[in-house]
Amino acid sequence: MTQVDDELTQAAGGILKLPLAAAVLAVVGIADSAYLTVSHYTKEPVPCSLVEGCETVLTSSYAEIAGVPIAAFGAAAYFAAFSLAILAAYGNRSAWTLFGVQAFLMAAVSGYLVYVQAFVIGAFCQFCLISAATSIGLFLLFLASKLFNRT
Repeated sequence: MTQVDDELTQAAGGILKLPLAAAVLAVVGIADSAYLTVSHYTKEPVPCSLVEGCETVLTSSYAEIAGVPIAAFGAAAYFAAFSLAILAAYGNRSAWTLFGVQAFLMAAVSGYLVYVQAFVIGAFCQFCLISAATSIGLFLLFLASKLFNRT
């Protein structure tokens, strides 16, 4: 076993488990963000079954930057995280380091956006909360690789 194998816990076939788990989680983020992006451009209302306030959040001034929905930026960020995680799953240490930076930035932005929902808008969007949980999950996977495997 190489040092990378030990550090990120190798699965069968030479694929590293934590980066592979991160790639799968990033796909959840891509799907969530893509759904919100499409809903934004098609003007389809987003069903809100777990919490109330999806439309309030998604039509607020915080929902877009320069006419581009925040969800589109999220989809791009999740795609970058997915790509880096796949590269890392096959042993690219630099990609895993970049993934960690990406995951940290995504978690920080998500934390800010949850704050905005709670204290500025006063409403929550369940799909936005799923995205926040996904971003934080990605960062926690990276932290786990550093804390438990000393990478």
